[in-house]
Amino acid sequence: MTEQSVPAAQTRRPGHLADLLDEAARRWPETTAWIHGEQRLTYAQLQDLVARAAGLLRQRGVTAGDAVALVTPNSLTFPVVFFATVRLGAVVVPLNPQLTARELDHHFSDSDVRLVWTQPGLDAPGQAAATCSIDCLSHAPADLPELLAGVEPVADPVPRDPGDDALLIYTSGTTGKPKPARLTHMNVRASAISTVESLTKIRHGDVLYGALPFFHVFGFCIVLTSALVVGATISATSRFEPRQALEQFVRDGVTVAAGVPTIWGALVSAARTREAAGTPADLSGLRRMISGGASLPLDTLRAVESLVGVPLSEGYGLSEGCGAVCINPVDVPNRPGTVGLPMDGMQFRIVVSQEHDDGTVTETVVPESDTQTVGELRMRGEAVMPGYRGDETATAAAFDADGWLRSGDLARRDEAGYYVIVDRQKDIIITGGYNVYPREVEEVLYEHPAVVEAVVVGRPSERYGEDVVAHVALAQSVDVTPSELLAFLRERLARYKTPREVFVHDALPKNAAGKIVKGPLR
Repeated sequence: MTEQSVPAAQTRRPGHLADLLDEAARRWPETTAWIHGEQRLTYAQLQDLVARAAGLLRQRGVTAGDAVALVTPNSLTFPVVFFATVRLGAVVVPLNPQLTARELDHHFSDSDVRLVWTQPGLDAPGQAAATCSIDCLSHAPADLPELLAGVEPVADPVPRDPGDDALLIYTSGTTGKPKPARLTHMNVRASAISTVESLTKIRHGDVLYGALPFFHVFGFCIVLTSALVVGATISATSRFEPRQALEQFVRDGVTVAAGVPTIWGALVSAARTREAAGTPADLSGLRRMISGGASLPLDTLRAVESLVGVPLSEGYGLSEGCGAVCINPVDVPNRPGTVGLPMDGMQFRIVVSQEHDDGTVTETVVPESDTQTVGELRMRGEAVMPGYRGDETATAAAFDADGWLRSGDLARRDEAGYYVIVDRQKDIIITGGYNVYPREVEEVLYEHPAVVEAVVVGRPSERYGEDVVAHVALAQSVDVTPSELLAFLRERLARYKTPREVFVHDALPKNAAGKIVKGPLR
């Protein structure tokens, strides 16, 4: 077994998630694990901070099974607190720091959060934690070593079964509030190792670009956990900025980069600007590039590959599958327009459902040789969640009678067996790599006393992939401007969920049954 291969102890099956870091620290103690600007830590140093942070959490009363909310951008706080929490056998609830106090308040109460760990400058988490009367730790990432210096470390992980929850990732359907997908120790380990074997093909000595948010399943599984499998280095940044990214690639020796299509488009634009100014960007160190989170425009793919000279592999994933589940393999030419083949440990099938006049539904599995029929993509595997926390109805709806996860996405196979995502059954909008669920925004619009009808749709955007756009009808004799409605939404929704525009109509279009139809508004 070479130094680049996956350690035998880190099989995809049983095992404690904390073992990923412990094994990496044992094998590569002096290897740089983390870079963030001038901040650098070896695997041994990172493990020490994690063990001490676990000690601090224990002092604050956190025990196995408790939920700890982690509300922070990409910083040292995230890996330290994440692995400290699972070391205690507790459950991590990673949340977007852009969420408003109201949104965070829902997640805190829904997950029975015992403690919130955040950092200064994020007003919403502090406000929400105070509202919920939850214990809150708030410290700057740079202060972590000093904060933890005198804390008694937790030497060994608290035993947990592979099927015990390790984290809750909030995701949504088109009905109701976001739901917490349960991801177990086995799910996350399986995803991390499959990501290395099938997707990134990283090896010891690689440096991974860490701009994807770690609170999102894409960044968490593609970058954070997979790096530990082979002792790679993470070059993190709290905020993506294309010009700084080009400099970071050179400064930190980045070899592997993953991003959503908007990141890749912005990098191409920044590189072209530098080239026009006579200072071309040096991207020669990149050997592996991955795109996900939204459909990748072919023009963007070709521009990136022309600029860098290596393939940009498009993949597909979902929170319920613990990140990426499908990818264009690195060792064969890309098939543009596809999301590739199932990753190790995953099985796919395409199912066509037909509803009959008597209300019954017949489901037919599409043969693998059929390259024309479009149906719902369904999957099963070690990385697939066991269900949604506290919601048996939603869990039952998420799986078919044979136990396959319903993705809600329409797909077909091409002649090489690669999967093509044709459309979404789930009525989501993907803007800048973030999922926005229209129903959630519509419900907030309906809270405004002047709004009697509301519909939220996606609009094509060159910069973000899609923009969020709202259409409303108002109560008679009420004078409310679009600007006032936008201000109302900004107080209640994260920035990326807030519509770019609000259009006011006398009435919204409806079908014969009186249901609002979105087609004409798109």
